[in-house]
Amino acid sequence: MIAVIDYGVGNLFSLSSSLAYLGLENKITRSARELDEASHIILPGVGAFGDAMEKLASTGLVPELERQAENGKPLLGICLGMQLLFEKSYEYGEHAGLGLLPGSVCPLEPDLAAAGFSYKVPHIGWNSLHLVRPENPLMANTREGDFVYFVHSFYAKGCGDALVAGAEYGVTVPGAVARGNVYGCQFHPEKSGEAGLRILRAFAAL
Repeated sequence: MIAVIDYGVGNLFSLSSSLAYLGLENKITRSARELDEASHIILPGVGAFGDAMEKLASTGLVPELERQAENGKPLLGICLGMQLLFEKSYEYGEHAGLGLLPGSVCPLEPDLAAAGFSYKVPHIGWNSLHLVRPENPLMANTREGDFVYFVHSFYAKGCGDALVAGAEYGVTVPGAVARGNVYGCQFHPEKSGEAGLRILRAFAAL
Protein backbone atom coordinates (compact mmCIF):
# COMPACT_ATOMS: atom_id res chain seq x y z
CA MET A 1 0.00 0.00 0.00
CA ILE A 2 1.22 3.49 -0.91
CA ALA A 3 0.51 6.10 1.75
CA VAL A 4 -0.23 9.58 0.36
CA ILE A 5 0.29 12.15 3.12
CA ASP A 6 -2.60 14.55 3.66
CA TYR A 7 -1.48 17.75 5.39
CA GLY A 8 -3.84 20.19 3.69
CA VAL A 9 -1.67 21.52 0.85
CA GLY A 10 -2.23 19.28 -2.15
CA ASN A 11 -4.73 18.14 -4.74
CA LEU A 12 -4.70 14.56 -3.53
CA PHE A 13 -7.54 13.25 -5.67
CA SER A 14 -5.70 13.34 -9.01
CA LEU A 15 -2.65 11.62 -7.49
CA SER A 16 -4.73 8.93 -5.80
CA SER A 17 -6.71 8.43 -9.01
CA SER A 18 -3.52 8.02 -11.06
CA LEU A 19 -2.21 5.40 -8.64
CA ALA A 20 -5.55 3.58 -8.71
CA TYR A 21 -5.53 3.68 -12.54
CA LEU A 22 -2.20 1.82 -12.39
CA GLY A 23 -3.75 -0.76 -10.09
CA LEU A 24 -1.71 0.44 -7.11
CA GLU A 25 -3.38 0.29 -3.73
CA ASN A 26 -3.08 3.64 -2.01
CA LYS A 27 -4.50 5.53 0.93
CA ILE A 28 -4.67 9.24 1.71
CA THR A 29 -3.67 9.51 5.33
CA ARG A 30 -2.33 11.55 8.21
CA SER A 31 -1.83 8.53 10.47
CA ALA A 32 1.64 7.58 11.71
CA ARG A 33 0.48 3.97 12.01
CA GLU A 34 -0.54 3.88 8.36
CA LEU A 35 2.81 5.37 7.31
CA ASP A 36 4.47 2.54 9.20
CA GLU A 37 2.25 -0.07 7.56
CA ALA A 38 2.72 1.32 4.04
CA SER A 39 5.27 -0.07 1.60
CA HIS A 40 5.86 3.38 0.04
CA ILE A 41 5.16 7.00 1.02
CA ILE A 42 4.33 9.97 -1.22
CA LEU A 43 4.56 13.56 0.04
CA PRO A 44 2.63 15.80 -2.39
CA GLY A 45 2.23 19.56 -2.09
CA VAL A 46 1.29 22.87 -3.67
CA GLY A 47 1.63 26.37 -2.26
CA ALA A 48 4.28 28.14 -0.17
CA PHE A 49 7.16 26.34 1.56
CA GLY A 50 6.90 27.92 5.03
CA ASP A 51 3.16 27.40 5.30
CA ALA A 52 3.49 23.81 4.08
CA MET A 53 6.20 22.98 6.65
CA GLU A 54 4.02 24.41 9.43
CA LYS A 55 1.04 22.35 8.31
CA LEU A 56 3.13 19.19 7.98
CA ALA A 57 4.57 19.74 11.46
CA SER A 58 1.07 20.29 12.87
CA THR A 59 0.09 16.76 11.82
CA GLY A 60 2.80 15.34 14.09
CA LEU A 61 4.02 13.19 11.20
CA VAL A 62 7.49 14.73 10.72
CA PRO A 63 9.31 12.41 13.19
CA GLU A 64 7.58 9.36 11.71
CA LEU A 65 8.32 10.49 8.15
CA GLU A 66 11.99 10.98 9.02
CA ARG A 67 12.10 7.60 10.76
CA GLN A 68 10.60 5.81 7.77
CA ALA A 69 13.07 7.52 5.42
CA GLU A 70 15.99 6.59 7.65
CA ASN A 71 14.77 2.98 7.78
CA GLY A 72 14.88 2.73 3.98
CA LYS A 73 11.22 3.00 3.01
CA PRO A 74 10.81 4.54 -0.47
CA LEU A 75 9.67 8.16 -0.15
CA LEU A 76 8.65 10.38 -3.09
CA GLY A 77 8.11 14.13 -2.81
CA ILE A 78 6.10 15.79 -5.58
CA CYS A 79 6.33 19.49 -6.52
CA LEU A 80 6.32 21.41 -3.21
CA GLY A 81 6.59 18.01 -1.50
CA MET A 82 9.93 17.53 -3.27
CA GLN A 83 11.09 20.97 -2.13
CA LEU A 84 10.30 20.14 1.49
CA LEU A 85 12.83 17.30 1.32
CA PHE A 86 15.72 19.79 1.01
CA GLU A 87 17.64 21.53 3.76
CA LYS A 88 16.06 24.97 3.46
CA SER A 89 14.04 27.34 1.32
CA TYR A 90 14.29 31.06 0.64
CA GLU A 91 10.61 31.49 -0.25
CA TYR A 92 9.32 34.57 1.61
CA GLY A 93 12.14 34.39 4.14
CA GLU A 94 14.30 31.46 5.17
CA HIS A 95 12.68 28.23 6.29
CA ALA A 96 14.16 24.90 7.36
CA GLY A 97 13.12 21.84 5.39
CA LEU A 98 13.26 18.15 6.27
CA GLY A 99 16.93 17.92 5.34
CA LEU A 100 16.62 14.53 3.63
CA LEU A 101 18.29 15.86 0.47
CA PRO A 102 21.21 18.30 0.11
CA GLY A 103 20.53 21.75 -1.30
CA SER A 104 18.30 24.80 -1.01
CA VAL A 105 15.10 25.95 -2.69
CA CYS A 106 15.59 29.35 -4.34
CA PRO A 107 13.54 31.78 -6.45
CA LEU A 108 13.65 31.11 -10.16
CA GLU A 109 13.08 34.66 -11.42
CA PRO A 110 16.36 36.36 -10.34
CA ASP A 111 18.43 33.51 -11.74
CA LEU A 112 16.60 33.76 -15.06
CA ALA A 113 17.24 37.51 -15.14
CA ALA A 114 20.93 37.01 -14.30
CA ALA A 115 21.19 34.54 -17.18
CA GLY A 116 19.57 37.04 -19.55
CA PHE A 117 16.19 35.37 -19.88
CA SER A 118 12.78 36.98 -19.47
CA TYR A 119 10.77 33.77 -19.28
CA LYS A 120 7.52 33.85 -17.38
CA VAL A 121 7.46 32.90 -13.72
CA PRO A 122 5.76 30.75 -12.51
CA HIS A 123 7.18 28.19 -14.91
CA ILE A 124 3.96 26.53 -16.06
CA GLY A 125 3.68 23.92 -18.76
CA TRP A 126 5.29 20.96 -20.47
CA ASN A 127 9.06 20.58 -20.59
CA SER A 128 11.34 17.76 -21.66
CA LEU A 129 13.58 15.85 -19.29
CA HIS A 130 17.31 15.35 -19.74
CA LEU A 131 18.36 12.17 -17.93
CA VAL A 132 21.47 12.85 -15.84
CA ARG A 133 21.37 9.49 -14.07
CA PRO A 134 19.28 7.25 -16.32
CA GLU A 135 20.37 4.22 -14.29
CA ASN A 136 18.43 5.47 -11.25
CA PRO A 137 15.46 3.16 -10.67
CA LEU A 138 12.99 6.07 -10.61
CA MET A 139 13.90 6.59 -14.29
CA ALA A 140 13.54 2.91 -15.20
CA ASN A 141 10.58 3.60 -17.49
CA THR A 142 11.56 7.12 -18.60
CA ARG A 143 13.08 8.02 -21.95
CA GLU A 144 15.41 10.91 -22.77
CA GLY A 145 13.26 13.86 -23.82
CA ASP A 146 10.02 12.70 -22.22
CA PHE A 147 7.72 15.66 -21.58
CA VAL A 148 6.32 16.31 -18.10
CA TYR A 149 4.21 19.07 -16.57
CA PHE A 150 5.69 21.77 -14.30
CA VAL A 151 4.07 24.46 -12.14
CA HIS A 152 6.56 26.30 -9.90
CA SER A 153 8.29 29.60 -9.10
CA PHE A 154 11.12 28.19 -6.94
CA TYR A 155 13.62 25.44 -7.71
CA ALA A 156 16.30 23.37 -6.02
CA LYS A 157 19.95 24.43 -6.16
CA GLY A 158 23.07 22.71 -4.90
CA CYS A 159 21.63 19.21 -4.98
CA GLY A 160 24.88 17.76 -6.40
CA ASP A 161 24.82 14.07 -7.17
CA ALA A 162 21.18 13.85 -6.08
CA LEU A 163 20.23 15.25 -9.50
CA VAL A 164 18.62 12.52 -11.60
CA ALA A 165 16.96 14.49 -14.40
CA GLY A 166 16.85 18.15 -15.38
CA ALA A 167 14.76 20.43 -17.56
CA GLU A 168 15.98 23.55 -19.30
CA TYR A 169 14.06 26.77 -18.66
CA GLY A 170 16.78 29.36 -19.09
CA VAL A 171 18.52 27.62 -16.20
CA THR A 172 18.67 23.92 -15.42
CA VAL A 173 15.71 23.04 -13.23
CA PRO A 174 16.16 19.81 -11.26
CA GLY A 175 13.19 17.80 -12.48
CA ALA A 176 13.89 14.61 -10.54
CA VAL A 177 16.24 13.96 -7.63
CA ALA A 178 17.21 10.95 -5.55
CA ARG A 179 19.47 9.93 -2.73
CA GLY A 180 19.14 6.39 -1.46
CA ASN A 181 15.48 5.66 -0.90
CA VAL A 182 14.45 9.36 -0.98
CA TYR A 183 13.14 10.62 -4.33
CA GLY A 184 11.58 13.80 -5.64
CA CYS A 185 9.87 15.17 -8.77
CA GLN A 186 9.54 18.92 -9.26
CA PHE A 187 6.93 18.24 -11.94
CA HIS A 188 3.55 16.62 -11.38
CA PRO A 189 3.70 12.99 -12.58
CA GLU A 190 -0.06 12.67 -11.99
CA LYS A 191 -0.60 15.48 -14.54
CA SER A 192 2.08 14.34 -17.01
CA GLY A 193 0.20 11.78 -19.06
CA GLU A 194 1.81 8.46 -19.90
CA ALA A 195 5.32 9.68 -19.02
CA GLY A 196 4.16 10.56 -15.52
CA LEU A 197 2.34 7.27 -15.06
CA ARG A 198 5.54 5.42 -15.99
CA ILE A 199 7.40 7.30 -13.23
CA LEU A 200 4.73 6.45 -10.65
CA ARG A 201 4.91 2.82 -11.78
CA ALA A 202 8.72 2.84 -11.38
CA PHE A 203 8.40 4.30 -7.87
CA ALA A 204 5.88 1.64 -6.88
CA ALA A 205 8.28 -1.05 -8.10
CA LEU A 206 11.09 0.08 -5.79
